[in-house]
Amino acid sequence: MNMRDKEFNASTGGGPGGPADAGERNLAPGTDSPHAEADTGRAMGSSRPHESARAQVAGSAPYVDDIPEVKGTLHAAPILSSVAHGKLRGVDAAAALAMPGVRGVVLAADIPGDPMLATFVGDEPIFARDTVQHVGQVIGLVVADTVMQARRAARKVQPDISPLAPILSPRDAHAAKSYVLPPVTVRRGDADGALKQSVHTMTGHLEVGGQEHFYLEGQVAYALPLEQDQWWIHSSTQHPGEIQHWVAHALGLENNAVTVECRRMGGGFGGKETQAGHLAVWAALAARKFRRPVKLRLDRDDDFMITGKRHPFAYDYTVGYDGSGLVTALKLTMLANCGFSADLSGPVADRAIFHADNAYFLSDVEIVSYRCKTNTQSHTAFRGFGGPQGVIVIEAILGDIARRLGLDSLDVRLRNLYGVEDRNVTHYRMKVEDNILHPLIMQLERDARYRERRAEVAAWNAKGGVIRRGIAITPVKFGISFTATFFNQAGALVHVYTDGSVQVNHGGTEMGQGLNTKVAQIVADELGVPFERVRSTAADTSKVPNASATAASSGTDLNGRAAQFAARNVRDNLAAFVSGLDGCGAGAVSFAGGRVTTPKSTRSFDEVVKAAYANRIQLWSDGFYRTPKIHYDKATLTGRPFYYFAYGAACSEVAIDTLTGESRVLKVDILHDVGTSLNPAIDLGQIEGGFVQGMGWLTTEQLVWNDKGLLATHAPSTYKIPATGDIPAHFKVSFWHEANREDNVGGSKAVGEPPFMLAISVWEALRDAVSGARADGSAAGMPAPATAETVLRALR
Repeated sequence: MNMRDKEFNASTGGGPGGPADAGERNLAPGTDSPHAEADTGRAMGSSRPHESARAQVAGSAPYVDDIPEVKGTLHAAPILSSVAHGKLRGVDAAAALAMPGVRGVVLAADIPGDPMLATFVGDEPIFARDTVQHVGQVIGLVVADTVMQARRAARKVQPDISPLAPILSPRDAHAAKSYVLPPVTVRRGDADGALKQSVHTMTGHLEVGGQEHFYLEGQVAYALPLEQDQWWIHSSTQHPGEIQHWVAHALGLENNAVTVECRRMGGGFGGKETQAGHLAVWAALAARKFRRPVKLRLDRDDDFMITGKRHPFAYDYTVGYDGSGLVTALKLTMLANCGFSADLSGPVADRAIFHADNAYFLSDVEIVSYRCKTNTQSHTAFRGFGGPQGVIVIEAILGDIARRLGLDSLDVRLRNLYGVEDRNVTHYRMKVEDNILHPLIMQLERDARYRERRAEVAAWNAKGGVIRRGIAITPVKFGISFTATFFNQAGALVHVYTDGSVQVNHGGTEMGQGLNTKVAQIVADELGVPFERVRSTAADTSKVPNASATAASSGTDLNGRAAQFAARNVRDNLAAFVSGLDGCGAGAVSFAGGRVTTPKSTRSFDEVVKAAYANRIQLWSDGFYRTPKIHYDKATLTGRPFYYFAYGAACSEVAIDTLTGESRVLKVDILHDVGTSLNPAIDLGQIEGGFVQGMGWLTTEQLVWNDKGLLATHAPSTYKIPATGDIPAHFKVSFWHEANREDNVGGSKAVGEPPFMLAISVWEALRDAVSGARADGSAAGMPAPATAETVLRALR
């Protein structure tokens, strides 16, 4: 341990994992431990193990690449552009075709259906045709007998490309008026007039980088031709229904000819919402051409080069404020780097607008969003879906206002929170009806000892020295629902078999987040059977059609409710049957603990099921759910796009080395709102995981494109996600005690995305530390991520 390591550790009273904080990471909600709930016999509300955990630990949970290959399966590998922008004159595949095991190539001319992907905008070709638009764009495929034969041959293909000047930054794209979609403006009040009347004004700029999804399981698809021009697609996807549509569209078929299945993914984070579709389409086109099953699995480098990332953003703003730090006016320009095609950039940029207020009331505001077209990968959905890019800019503004006024940043944040009456309507005209921001933040302030620690940090920094510290509390208010209203629907099937066992199938996909576990818990309680009697099966377009993507943190809200309704239908059938046997009303029949009870008798669930089958009672049902209350005008971006808000706050303390720019997260305290948790252990894991992923976005995960448009950080050797050594020794998570005020399944709230934005507290704490190290204590412009180089530049 070197001298600065000792200083880092001395600043917190111990090193990572030291005795002072032993065991604090797993403290939870209201009960001190996520595993300490009372045994009520109910599945919901208890920390049931993830339904695949044992199989995953044992290595027996299959992913797409583990599926036994059908005899005759071929393998494909992509042919990539090495030029960011240029005219594609031809493709020379002679050298590749001469290699052992190579069966041929697949190019745009081999597409029987529409050569454009079936996206909403329809602006992305399946394979590059006349032009290439980023380094790594797929021009075609090489198909061979083995994976390595295909990959080696793909590197021998020589595309003939005449280079054109690329656009590589959103600011350059904005200057050139290069956009994938028209700009969008949202206004409330008179921002220009309010700025003129403001006591103080501040103008600033901010650059926030993107983020690679870095799922453990890379993009993969396996396409199998069936009889009569039908197709079975195994895909690692968050949206099987879209895969079905895209493949049918490319093959020139109707949707009913394509079935898509996904049992589980090894992570998704949004990267497999749309872009898994590319792999499925490419594999299906190759399978059609060669009349053989084809598997396509990208290696990590190709995955980096081909697939989109979190959208990098650039911002320009002018803000007005008074002596207390109250924001009185805001003009904000957002430049979203969308890459070469629209993908999901429209709704991502819309959500960034929706979340530019975060937890704060903005009286007079104008936000202009430009969706910039650049010659990079087409950026796509990522956990938070534009929300983080909206939240970070208002948090940066409030942090700088506090430093300008010499106030505590928490006090400035509290001064601007949403409140009651005339301060409870968002800039997009949605009323904030379930506001718990102030009491939640105040509880975290007390529990984390923020004021005392703020004084300790100031005293530490006053001593001088190489290591300086910073601390910050930032909140989150995150809207839950798809902003595309029609996606807020779900279906499910529940089957009860004659032995009393239960199977549930729904349109959601499992990517490690515990969706299938929570749905099984919901179904178990609805039928009154033990959790162990319920089995979840693979997402399958032939079972639940037209399912929405598992995204927007709404997987359990939608699919859990649909499954609950399906189970309720079966339960009602059984209740009517038993009430007829016992001569009582159906409402007097109860289901709990594997027993069915009436005022006259108690029977086992299994016994009732067998008798019902013998009497020809339906033992399966479908369920359907559509989210209530939501609506908004896409033209003006006003209305109620969200069913409810999830809230939270985090207190983060950091240290920086002023000689090297190295930083360390020392302590994290989180108080998060999950409503009534359906599974505290899973929710705890989602909060911890989301926070750490957000921390990576803002500290170490830097995407670097060179001046030729080549992504230089395209492997773990150059792109750094957080590792075990980056986890703070003190990492305490608690749950807010209140149920969801809206009628959501089990009183729960979504938990997948909101915790991600709590990591902005780390970035704000780093800016606080930088300010504490500057001679005048002034704010310093610091882009994200705050790598060591970035911190060092900000210090000097």
